[in-house]
This record gives sequence, C-alpha cells and structure tokens, in this order.
Amino acid sequence: MAGRTRAPKTTNLTDDTTVDAPQSTDAGDAPADTYDASERVSSTAPDKATAAAAGHQSVNAVQVTGTVPDTTPTGTRTETYTQVQPDGTEVTVTHNYDTGETTVAPVAP
Repeated sequence: MAGRTRAPKTTNLTDDTTVDAPQSTDAGDAPADTYDASERVSSTAPDKATAAAAGHQSVNAVQVTGTVPDTTPTGTRTETYTQVQPDGTEVTVTHNYDTGETTVAPVAP
C-alpha cells in the first residue's frame, strides 16, 4: 500500500484583515495557527453582528499584530579588545559573534 503524502500547511494570516468573516485557516488548523515564521498573531474582538448579517456561521477572531524580527546572522557583529598574553605581549582579539571565528593579532606600535 502506497503511503499518503500530505500537502504542507499554508495558513498565513497576513492577507486576512477581515474581522467580519470566517477565519481563513487550512482544514485542521486552530484559528491562530500560522505557518509563516515572520507573523505574530493575537486574538481580537470580532464583529459578530456583521458576520452574522453576511451569512457567516463563524467569524475571524485573530489578526496579525506585527512581524517577528529577522535574526539571520549578518556576519558583522564583532567584539574587539586588547589582551595581555602570558608572555606579557599585548594582542588584539577580535571575535565574530555570527561566525564564531576568533582572531588574534599583535598590537600595532
């Protein structure tokens, strides 16, 4: 028997700005489900009267409240400081927080 392949979840609330219509989620998703990692959603006060007048049996009670900041490493976050080595010489240490690379160079006179 061949296995079933499920379609990926695609619920995304960015384009759903209505508060007087049913929630536009995929089947089986909860009202606040979103599979867009950049979306931040929250419950809201729905307009039940307008939804009922329009003939809807449910109403959207979730809306996008913002976006999640992009935390993709840029490779530019570094720290540079002077350190004294055990032999007494001064060196400049540079550590890149994004790549984890640390370099040591003699201090220029």
